[in-house]
Amino acid sequence: MDPLDHDALDMIVSRISYGGNPEHKRNPGDFGLMPPSQPRPDKSLCDEVGIFKKAEAERLLLDGVKRGMISQNWRQGFPQNIWAVTEDGIAVEAQLENAGRGTYHGYPMPSTDHFAKAVVERWDNTNG
Repeated sequence: MDPLDHDALDMIVSRISYGGNPEHKRNPGDFGLMPPSQPRPDKSLCDEVGIFKKAEAERLLLDGVKRGMISQNWRQGFPQNIWAVTEDGIAVEAQLENAGRGTYHGYPMPSTDHFAKAVVERWDNTNG
């Protein structure tokens, strides 16, 4: 999660979008996914942290970039992962799904994950 300069972060923000993934949804909300939802028992669900609207997921994605919460691994000009924290203090991770389009899908990180704790700590120490 090394910070980049603001111009580079602004460039990422202007090029990315949130697509979603039916494997992380019980309630399809307004994500427009096909199939609408297909939760898998081994996947964490956005529903469990109250993310039911695509606009909320996209806001978290963009806020994560603006705060420099991006991975060092890149694919085709996009960071592989972007992290954010919900209003309830839960760490979420977005993963690059389509490198050609800069589309991500996200999911809550397990509370037992030590990296999730580091994400929350860093989030609390950045300007939003």
